[in-house]
Amino acid sequence: MKQGGISKKERQASLLDRIKTDPFLTDEELAESFNVSIQTIRLDRLELGVPELRERIKSVAEDNYTKVRSLHGKEIFGELVDLNLGVSGISILETDNNLAFEKTNVVKGQYIFAQAESLAIAVIDANVALIGVANIKYKNPVFAGDKLIAKAEVVRTRGNKYFVWVFIRVKQAEVFRGKFILVSFSN
Repeated sequence: MKQGGISKKERQASLLDRIKTDPFLTDEELAESFNVSIQTIRLDRLELGVPELRERIKSVAEDNYTKVRSLHGKEIFGELVDLNLGVSGISILETDNNLAFEKTNVVKGQYIFAQAESLAIAVIDANVALIGVANIKYKNPVFAGDKLIAKAEVVRTRGNKYFVWVFIRVKQAEVFRGKFILVSFSN
């Protein structure tokens, strides 16, 4: 939806509304939606005191880390951007060359699994939770520089067992899915 031809004041008001609704919009996405340059969006953000995307993600993540019972915030692989304990969660992982094979630039599966596993454990409303069973599938390769968005959902609880599905996407393409059975222990 292009919004060219509106005044700077209207654009900035609309920009604030869009970022409040979705704090994970990139400058590139905003520039495209307003039909302006990326530099114009950056200048608007500076004038409005809106931090860059990384800072917005960190701010949201810090609020969510305090809710997690089963892990410390630094143990979650990726940035925890949404958490509803016992129900669902979302994390974002910005990949780089350090996570990829040197020859192919493909992100190593262990890092993708680590994001999924730590998110699955984080959504459990328990002091201690461990993976009992994992049924995983890597669907498409992930390359260094891709942004992984993981969504976890607790689909069933039976006693001390939690059934959690995790889906990871790059843009709109699913790259990983996992069905986990987690077991909680009293501590």
